[in-house]
Amino acid sequence: MCDYKASKEEKEVLENYLLQFLNLEKRYPLLPGIENKAAMAELMGLEKEELTELRERFASNAKEAAIELLEDGEVAEWIEDLPFEPGDTIVAIGDSLTDDLQSWFNIFQHVLEIGLEGADLTFVNSGVSYDTSTDALKRLNRDVLDHDPDWVIVALGTFDAQRLHVSPDRTLVSLADYWENLNTIETVVSEVTDNPLIWLTPPPVITEMQQQMRLFHFDIFEEDLSQYREILTGKKGYIVDPLGERMKDKDDSVEDQEEEEPGPAAWNYLSDGLHPSLSGHSNTVKELIRYLALAKEPEEGAQFDTPDDYEAGAED
Repeated sequence: MCDYKASKEEKEVLENYLLQFLNLEKRYPLLPGIENKAAMAELMGLEKEELTELRERFASNAKEAAIELLEDGEVAEWIEDLPFEPGDTIVAIGDSLTDDLQSWFNIFQHVLEIGLEGADLTFVNSGVSYDTSTDALKRLNRDVLDHDPDWVIVALGTFDAQRLHVSPDRTLVSLADYWENLNTIETVVSEVTDNPLIWLTPPPVITEMQQQMRLFHFDIFEEDLSQYREILTGKKGYIVDPLGERMKDKDDSVEDQEEEEPGPAAWNYLSDGLHPSLSGHSNTVKELIRYLALAKEPEEGAQFDTPDDYEAGAED
C-alpha cells in the first residue's frame, strides 16, 4: 500500500471542491477492489475515517437542505400531489450536477422520504461527473434499465455544451447529436415504463467564474446552453425549467429588472460558477417538485425542428 498522505492544501481542495464529485465506484464499477473503502481513501491520500467523515458531511448537508425546503408551506403541499406511487423506483441519469454528493437528487430523495409518510420509493442516482449525453447513452443499460425504473429523470446537456480550449469553434456534442441522443434515450426508456420522462434542463453557468478555474480545459456559454434547452422543450413528458431560470435571484424586483434581465446569482454556485451550491440545488428541487405537482397531464412541449446540422448517421 502507498504511504502517501495528502498535504493540508490538497485536503482543503478535496474537502471544498473535488471530493463531492469523486464517486469513482460509479465510473469504474467493475474495477476489482472498488468497494474497498480503505483503498479508495488511500488513493486520495486520506485515511478511511477521513473519507467516511467527509462523505457523511455532504450527505448531512443534503438532508438539512431537504428539511429546510419542507418548512416551505408550498413544498409541503406540493409533495402530496406528486405522481409517484408506493413501490416506484426513480432513477436520475445525469452528469456531475447530479453525481454531486449533496446534489438536487439527494435533496429530492430526503424531501420525499421525510415529508411523505409511507412513501416506499427507491431512488437511484446514476449521475456520473462530467458526462455528456453520449456518455450517458453508452451506460444506459447498466445505470438505468437494469434498475427496472418506473420513473426516469434525464438531467443532461451542461457538458455537451463544452467548448474545448483546443477546439473553441464547436461544442463538444453538436446539437444534432444531442437531439439524436435524447431521442434514443426516450425511445429506450419508453420500452420499460409507461410513465413520461422527466427532463431537467441544464441551468446556466457563470462563465467568468468558470474561466478562472485552472482545473477546466473548456468554456461553457449561456448562448450554447439555451439552444440545448430549446431542444428539450420539444420533448414529451415533464420539462422542468425550460428557460433555465431557477438559478436567478428570486428577490429581484420588477424595478430592478428594467434595464437588464438579471442573470444567475453567484451564491447559487460553487466557486467555479458551474456546479450548484446547496442553495442552487435546493432551487432545482423546488422547481422540480412544483412542476411535477402542478403539471397533472404533461403534454408535448413547444415543437423544435430538427437541427440544421443534423444528418442521419452523420458524425462530427
